[in-house]
Amino acid sequence: MLKTPLAALAAVLLLLGGPVHAEAPARIDLLTENFPPYNMAQGGKNYARDEHISGIGADTVREMFKRAGIDYTLTLRFPWDRIYNTTLQQPGYGLFVTARLPAREDQFKWVGPVGPDHWVLLARGDSPISVTSLEEASQYRIGAYTGGAIAEHLQNKGLVPALALNDRNNVAKLVNGDLDLWATSDPVGFYLARQEGASGFKTVLRFGGADLYLALNKETPDEIVQRLQAALDEMRAEGRLEAIRNRYL
Repeated sequence: MLKTPLAALAAVLLLLGGPVHAEAPARIDLLTENFPPYNMAQGGKNYARDEHISGIGADTVREMFKRAGIDYTLTLRFPWDRIYNTTLQQPGYGLFVTARLPAREDQFKWVGPVGPDHWVLLARGDSPISVTSLEEASQYRIGAYTGGAIAEHLQNKGLVPALALNDRNNVAKLVNGDLDLWATSDPVGFYLARQEGASGFKTVLRFGGADLYLALNKETPDEIVQRLQAALDEMRAEGRLEAIRNRYL
C-alpha cells in the first residue's frame, strides 16, 4: 500500500522510536452564557458567535488562545445547563467562565483563575434587613440564578431560593419587591443593576465565593491545557488581566 510522504515519515519515526507530531492541536469550541461583565452578547441576546461576544472572560480567553497558538470558536447561548452538560460530555469543548468548586473538580480540566466571583446577598437601599449568616437569611425571599454555583451553594445549605432562568430578571424582582434579597456576585450583580437602570442596592451579607476558570472537557490533551495555562500566567505577569478587567469596571 502506498503511503503519503507524511505517513511514511511518521512510520520511519515510529520504527526509530522517535515521537510523532503530525497532528496539529485540536480546535476547542468554547461555550459561554450572558454573565456580564465577564461574558455578554451584543444587545443582551441569548445567542451570539465569536466577535459578537465581549466581556472580561471573552477578551481573556481570546488572547490566551492566540498566545497558545490553539484554534478555537466562541459561542454564547442559553440555557446554562445545556452548555455545561455539552462541555461535560463532549470532547473538544470548553466552558467559560465557571466557578471551580469541589463538586466539579474531577469533572473538567481547568485553566485559570480568570477572575474572582465574590458571593453576596443584595437588598434594596431602603430595606431594613440585616443578617449575619445564611441561616438568618433563610427566612426571607431570596432570588438566585438557576444552575449557577451560588444557587447550588444555597441549596446545599438547606435554603430554597426562587430560581430565575436569567440573573438579570432578579434585578426587577428586587426593585418591585417580589424578592427580599438577591443572591448574586460582585461585580456581576452591581453591573447588571446598572445595565437595567437600577441603583441603590446594598450588600447585606458576603457569604463566600470562588475563582472563575475556563473548564475543559476531560478528554482535552494535557499539553493543550498546559499551553493555555502558561499563556494565562504570562498575561497575568504582564498586567494584561488587570488591563482587560479595567476596560469593563
